[in-house]
Amino acid sequence: MTSTIDRRRLRRPAAALLLVLSAALALLLGGAGTASAHAALVSTDPAPDSVVATAPSQVVLTFSEGVTLSDNSVQVFDPGGKQADLGSPAHADGKDATAAVQLRDGLAQGTYTVSWRAVSEDSHPVSGAFTFSIGKQTQTAVPAAVAGREGGSSTVGALYGIARAVAYGTFALLVGSAAFILLCWPRGVSARPVQRLLMTGWGGLLLSTVAVVLLRGPYEKGSGLGDAFDLSLVRTTLDERLGTALAARLLLLAAAGVFLSLLVGQLSQSGQAAAAGTPAAAAGSEDSEEAELRRLEQRAAGRSEREARIGLGVAGLLLALALAATWAGADHAAVGLQVDLALPLDMLHLVAMAVWLGGLVTLLIGLSVPRDRGGVTAGAVGVFSRTAFWCVTVLVATGVYQAWRGLGSWSAFTGTDYGRLLLVKIGCVVVLLGAAWFSRGWTARLRALGPLPELVVAPVEPEPVAAGADDTPRDAKRRAQLERQRALRVAAADRRAKEQAAAREQAAGADRSGLRRSVLVEAGVAVAVLAVTTLLTNAPPGRTAQVATAAGTAAPAAAAAQPVNLTIPYDTGGSGAGAKGNAAIVLDPARSGPNTLHVAITDAAGKPVEVPEVRVAFDLPAKKLGPLRPTLQKATGGHWYGQVQLPMAGDWQLSLTVRSSDIDETTETAPVRIG
Repeated sequence: MTSTIDRRRLRRPAAALLLVLSAALALLLGGAGTASAHAALVSTDPAPDSVVATAPSQVVLTFSEGVTLSDNSVQVFDPGGKQADLGSPAHADGKDATAAVQLRDGLAQGTYTVSWRAVSEDSHPVSGAFTFSIGKQTQTAVPAAVAGREGGSSTVGALYGIARAVAYGTFALLVGSAAFILLCWPRGVSARPVQRLLMTGWGGLLLSTVAVVLLRGPYEKGSGLGDAFDLSLVRTTLDERLGTALAARLLLLAAAGVFLSLLVGQLSQSGQAAAAGTPAAAAGSEDSEEAELRRLEQRAAGRSEREARIGLGVAGLLLALALAATWAGADHAAVGLQVDLALPLDMLHLVAMAVWLGGLVTLLIGLSVPRDRGGVTAGAVGVFSRTAFWCVTVLVATGVYQAWRGLGSWSAFTGTDYGRLLLVKIGCVVVLLGAAWFSRGWTARLRALGPLPELVVAPVEPEPVAAGADDTPRDAKRRAQLERQRALRVAAADRRAKEQAAAREQAAGADRSGLRRSVLVEAGVAVAVLAVTTLLTNAPPGRTAQVATAAGTAAPAAAAAQPVNLTIPYDTGGSGAGAKGNAAIVLDPARSGPNTLHVAITDAAGKPVEVPEVRVAFDLPAKKLGPLRPTLQKATGGHWYGQVQLPMAGDWQLSLTVRSSDIDETTETAPVRIG
């Protein structure tokens, strides 16, 4: 009967969760107006791959949203690789969504390369490059160091991403562990593992925030790790919106340190007072007045603890929302569509995530503490189960809104990196919910057992039977026999009580072990969710990616029909000759049909270099055509050539593979417009 009731109780939350997911799916089907985050390059003047008759006086780039510029945000290089701009780019006509740089006078004919890097309104750096020609198209060379800045330093990018991921994780630890203590397990604040968990969350968030401040400058600039301690870059970072948010986070962490000291101090004192009052009240049962006084003191201690928890809970919630605002105010939610609604919902999303995932880790710690040493109780697990359900409800609702705001269409799910990452996150969350379902089952079994009795049951001494003065020896023998039988019955009852207590203890231990395993799975999947979330914040939303694609397909067909000249920097990771350099590619006439392909390999200094193998492939993603792999012939001086048949016009993708040794090779890609 009890198991039937438990299954019914589990079905209700499951049905409610299914209803929330169904509503979320229906909401995602809707459309919306425009929104953006991550600036997309909408147009350029001159246009990409265009041939102009006379030299322009400036190069102008127009983005989908406002951008922040630095001294080298836009650089232009002539066919010989020398800088052709005058430096100091600025916004054209005072428009924040533009970037313009003046060109030198007397520019010669040939193909010029424009390399750009800026910071969008949502604090993410964006970069790219394109070419235009004056008079005619020629081969062009770009210094490898400058060409490489488009993607930035891989080391800096990796460390910056790790620091952001650690910041998310430690925020969840800090907020989730504090919430679990206040809502579910006040006695747990005295456990050393829980205190270490609180300090890990606080210290990890502090260190990761400092790391983000130091790495932000070289990450934006596209430079190396050596610039992390450049004070001028740190000052520039702090002047930006993201820098202001990071500085505010550091100040809030100082307040969080005070909050943690109050949390541990007040709840520890209240717990000690309550624990001291319980046995005293029991011991004072012989004196009614003293017992009543003890009960009053115990109630006062409990009331004081509740008031402390309420006050700390309100302060902790405000502090958690303020910390969440340091992410929401400098990320996707701060720009684009419905900012006034997106910001508070993003804050709620982060706090709900932290309470759930950080609470899971705290629950895992609590389950490892033995029950007789103050480990987490079945009641506390039940409270967290209900709290986690509402956190999941908030996460689903706010997550669906964020997905709708960022994607814009169903095609963006599979057609953009943002959409594909979102699908991975949804899959991880589904697995997480499955593990949570098993955890709720173990929780229900624990609660069905109820409070466990003590393992040792005090024996009950049999009442002696008084002997009469006129008892015969036979009566005395009968009396002794009765006393022995009574003692055996008492001993048997005592043994049964101990066996029942041991069985219940064993069942509770098995249920706690099962719950610990399922929570461990939840925590592991939660780490994957946080990692994917970090990647999502760095990926341009689907709406922005589609804007960029639309802008790319709007290039004039006449310009695309000209021979294509590309310079692709490469680095195989080896140390020999040809391991790092540039590949100058000429595709003539860049029309549907037969084309001649030339590839010239040069080192970082621009000198021809021989490499063992060069391969080229062409793909047309819109038609799912390819790869087409032409056979290249090796000539002298690092020159390779061949013929390729491209059956139709469109936006093709060229993949270049360079092998510099038996084990060192790399593949780079570039878009190619075929007329």
